[in-house]
Amino acid sequence: MGIRYNITMDWSGENTLRYSRNLLVEELGERGQERLFGSSVLVVGAGGLGSPALLYLAAAGIGRIGVIDFDRLEITNLNRQVIHPYASLGRWKADSAADTLRAFRPDLAVEAYPRALKAENAVALFRQYDAVVDACDNFPTKYLCNDAAVVARRPLVHAGVLRFGGQLLVVVPGQGPCLRCLIPEIPPRKDAPGCSEAGIVGAAAGIVGAWQAMEAIKLLAGIGPSAKGRLLTVDALAGEATRLAVARDPSCPSCGDRPRIAEPLSPADYLQERSCNA
Repeated sequence: MGIRYNITMDWSGENTLRYSRNLLVEELGERGQERLFGSSVLVVGAGGLGSPALLYLAAAGIGRIGVIDFDRLEITNLNRQVIHPYASLGRWKADSAADTLRAFRPDLAVEAYPRALKAENAVALFRQYDAVVDACDNFPTKYLCNDAAVVARRPLVHAGVLRFGGQLLVVVPGQGPCLRCLIPEIPPRKDAPGCSEAGIVGAAAGIVGAWQAMEAIKLLAGIGPSAKGRLLTVDALAGEATRLAVARDPSCPSCGDRPRIAEPLSPADYLQERSCNA
C-alpha cells in the first residue's frame, strides 16, 4: 500500500505561519508537512474518540478528511464529544463534525457521510482514503473496519475507550497482525460494556483519540516507529501507559496465510459469527 500525495501544498499566504511549529519539528519538517497535506484520512465515528482525532488531524494539515457516523447528537454525548457545539443537538454527528472542521480550517476538503458503515460500502469507501481511523463504539463495526481495511489494503488505527482509559492497535495489512489476531471473536456484552453502562471520563477519550491522530500522522508522514503489532493500553487514573506485542496469527481468517474473509460481513453477521463459534 502506497500513500497517495495528490494535493499540492501552497506555501504562500498563511500556511507557512499556520504550520510553522510543525516545520520546526526535525522529523516532520517541510517534506513531512507536504505529505500530510497531500494525504487523506477517513474517520469512522464522530463521537468521543472521533472528536479529538478529527480535530488534531485537521490541525496537523491533512488535506482531505472523511467522517462517517449514523448517529444524531444527544445531550449525553457532550461530556466527551468535543467537536460538537450545543447547538448541534439533534443533528447528524457527521454533518455537525464536518461543519466544525470547515470553520476551523476553510481550506480543508471534508466529506461527511451521515449513514452507517456497512459491508456493502466499507471496502469501496476505505479505498478512497489513504488511512482509516476506527473511532466507533461497538465491536461489530470494529470487526467490519478491520476486515474492510485488510481487503482494501489500507492502514487502520483501532481504539476503544471506557471509564478512565482505553486501548489502541495499529493495523498495517501485510505488515503485522490485525484485530482478529488479538481478539479472535467478539466478546460477550457482559465482558465489554459500553459507555452507557460503565461510564467514561471525557478527557480519557481525548487522550486516546489524540493518540489515534498521532499514529495516523506518523503513518502518513512516514516518520517515527509505527505502533503496528503493539497493543497500547492507557490508564489515565493510574497515570500509566503500557505496550504489549501482538503476534500475527497465521490461521487468522482475515490476515492469515490462507484468509477466508474475501469481503467483510455486516455488523449483524459478526454477532452471528460469535454465536456459531460459542
